[in-house]
Amino acid sequence: MQVYSNNGGTWINAAQLKAQSDAMHQKLQPYGYKYINIDAGWNDGVDAYGRPKPSTTLFPNGFSDVIDYIHANGQKVGIYSIPGISPALEQANLPVFGHPECRTGDLALQPLQQADYWGFGHRIDMSKPCSQAYLDSIADLYAEWGIDFLKFDSVTPGSGHSDLSLDARAEVAGWSQALTPHGIWFELSWALDLNYADYWKQYANGWRVDWDVECYCPGQALTAWPNISRLFPKLAEWWRHGGPGGWNDLDSLNVGNGAMDGLTQDERRTAATLWAVSAAPFYVGNDLTQLDQFGLSLLTNTEVLAVNQAGRPAQPVSTATDQQVWYSLNADNSYTVALFNLGGSASTVTANWSDLGLTGGAQVRDLWAKQDLGSFASGFTATAVPAHGVRLLKVTPQAGSTINVNDDDQRVAYAGTWQRNGGREVTTITDSLALTVADTTAGGTAPAGGVRTTEVNNDNPAINYTGTWSRSWSRGLGDYQDDVQYTETNGDAFSYTFTGTGIDYVTEKHASQGDVDIYVDGVFKQTVSTYQASGRGAQQVVYGISGLTNGIHTIRGVKKTGQFMLLDKFNVRTPGGVRTISLNDNDAQITYTGSWGNSTGRGFGDYRDDVQYAEANGDAFSSTFTGTGVDYITETHASQGDVDIYIDGIFKQTVNAGQASGRGAQQVVYSISGLTNGTHTIRGVKKSGQFMLVDRLDVRQPSLLTPDTAVFDKKTSAQADVVVQLGRPASDLTSIQRGSTTLVNGTDYTTSGAAVTLKKSYLAAQPTGYTNLNFTFRSDYHNDIHATTANGAALEFAFKGTTVTWLTATAPDQGEADVYVDNVLIQRVNLQTATRGTLQSIFTRSGLTNTDHTLRIVKVSGSLLRNDVIRYTTA
Repeated sequence: MQVYSNNGGTWINAAQLKAQSDAMHQKLQPYGYKYINIDAGWNDGVDAYGRPKPSTTLFPNGFSDVIDYIHANGQKVGIYSIPGISPALEQANLPVFGHPECRTGDLALQPLQQADYWGFGHRIDMSKPCSQAYLDSIADLYAEWGIDFLKFDSVTPGSGHSDLSLDARAEVAGWSQALTPHGIWFELSWALDLNYADYWKQYANGWRVDWDVECYCPGQALTAWPNISRLFPKLAEWWRHGGPGGWNDLDSLNVGNGAMDGLTQDERRTAATLWAVSAAPFYVGNDLTQLDQFGLSLLTNTEVLAVNQAGRPAQPVSTATDQQVWYSLNADNSYTVALFNLGGSASTVTANWSDLGLTGGAQVRDLWAKQDLGSFASGFTATAVPAHGVRLLKVTPQAGSTINVNDDDQRVAYAGTWQRNGGREVTTITDSLALTVADTTAGGTAPAGGVRTTEVNNDNPAINYTGTWSRSWSRGLGDYQDDVQYTETNGDAFSYTFTGTGIDYVTEKHASQGDVDIYVDGVFKQTVSTYQASGRGAQQVVYGISGLTNGIHTIRGVKKTGQFMLLDKFNVRTPGGVRTISLNDNDAQITYTGSWGNSTGRGFGDYRDDVQYAEANGDAFSSTFTGTGVDYITETHASQGDVDIYIDGIFKQTVNAGQASGRGAQQVVYSISGLTNGTHTIRGVKKSGQFMLVDRLDVRQPSLLTPDTAVFDKKTSAQADVVVQLGRPASDLTSIQRGSTTLVNGTDYTTSGAAVTLKKSYLAAQPTGYTNLNFTFRSDYHNDIHATTANGAALEFAFKGTTVTWLTATAPDQGEADVYVDNVLIQRVNLQTATRGTLQSIFTRSGLTNTDHTLRIVKVSGSLLRNDVIRYTTA
């Protein structure tokens, strides 16, 4: 209300706070509301020991008068603070209460560093015992007053500063230590950095995940719809970090008074629903003396409040559209399901039970309407959900339904040291079979196999053109992808840097064209002719080279004669047996240290049209990957300089990203291959130049297909099926596609064990040339697992049902595990297999009585134990 009222600085006076306490006591307290939290502005100066003093203007009868009044109403009191120590307090050099050897002038970190977003104070040096003594003295004073809650604002990393230029983590730990003995709730604010979620969970009871929800529209509104809708993508990242012991905080819930909220009734209900299903604190931001009837109905709906207090944050099925389904699994086997329409017009929103992990029918209840809607076999569709509106449901599975419980569900309890993912998970993977279709019916020899050929069209942003070039498309002359690049000026050139063992320059031949000088890695190789006396030859290989060392190479072509020089495509050859995974610069697998920024929409040919950049020497990126090699790919430009590259902590090379003229997009500036297949780390450190950029990393891993290249000859006598061995169980293979066409299992191909046989009848129908058949393998359930390396570490799951099944990963690095049901050892299972598998059924126990049961799994041997899904049947 301070930011809504024109007299915000004096709004939190004694009379106002007492009025709010009385209003809460009368209207909201019977429903569980109990905190009166006082935001910024309650204090004025410090006492003789440097501890905050309450304002005598706001509280003329003393702060204790207000605190006692609130406590007498059966409520708790919260106040506000920020990190750091003020310059005035440093200069005053006051003694610390109870520690005369400590002075406030000695507490600031040297050299001085900004402590908060606004620059009010300096960071405190928490390595000094006197600093902790100072925080303890303040916490002790708060406890004497009867304070129950502390909001700690402007916490970094977060609060608009996530590059560690401001860092309040040490003070967060210090305040936690000071407050914990007194049982004072510790809430962090604002827009905390997700990368440090585990740290916030270790030291705090709650943390704000975004900026202020208020619109800062004094006298007009408390908030606005965009401030609500922006929380959805934030919670899609944060949901799993909330739970018992610490909660995601969405800021104040401003839905209690339509005249001041700034939201429509549908938007108010949607906000209340989002707070409820996220298990976020219901901090009401309105003047409680002015709540309207609709606002009261939102804040006091007992079924919705029960969702909030169940403490099970919801997750989205998908955030790809404005029609979103969010859900959570409750302890009683029911689901809470919210159907949000974030779009600007009424829409239909459908929840499919399979997306929730439920197989079978379910009873549905509308929680806002407090109305049973009936039984639904496979899902529920809400029609005409208003713009920015919502339906909130309780979905109760019928007897005989099965429920899949993901490894990160709160109902799964872990004992010992477990980690989510960490590179041990498997996401959906597509690996390609490089297929060459030839036809030697008229003579000739089919090309040899064992080499992958990748076609690179002339408009690929990694190709550099110097001089005056133009693009011609839709010529209808047989060009690859129906376009070419062309120039008319002698001396104009193209160049392309690639990773591989060979390359073909493919272009049109015609009487209007002439000679081209070809250079490879700066060495002149040959003058080739693109002249053809009559007719026109499309997609002609006019130069090819093979047998290069597998690594980075550059081909350059310079126009020498003729009216035109054209480029249609390159054929790049790489060794078989390797697949490449591209990590964009914003991938979570890449870590940045120092001050980095993200530039998007540059239009310079960047991979996914964005880059990360740094300007300070010493700033660095690093990425830990699993594979046999990696490429560092970035822009080259005159503004850039040298980068030191390290692999597994060992300096390898200083590479230069400079380019005297022009701009090179997606350039491979460093490449390494031949690493042992396993976990490795690449690190790049800025050494010189104005900027260092990261566009993407290409990680090489062994192919899941053996072989991953094949040649098929359409000549009748030469036709033969192609057999491919899979590096994953055949049950993990979800599809094979050529372009957008999905091959038909049983007709186009068959599977037997871990082998796929591509039928010659299918292959004979394909056009001659190069193509890729894309084999797609399923992921771990929800793309994640939990894993432990410690023998004796365990997971436990309580359920009520008649059958329980454990589905998880199998892999060469796994061993044995003991499975208990109701504390009785049932079976020792072996999870070690020659290849990595997903969602393998490891253990099933049926015929259980329809009572409460406990499944417990204990690691016995092997390098790892992974947990993915527990499935049980209701009765």
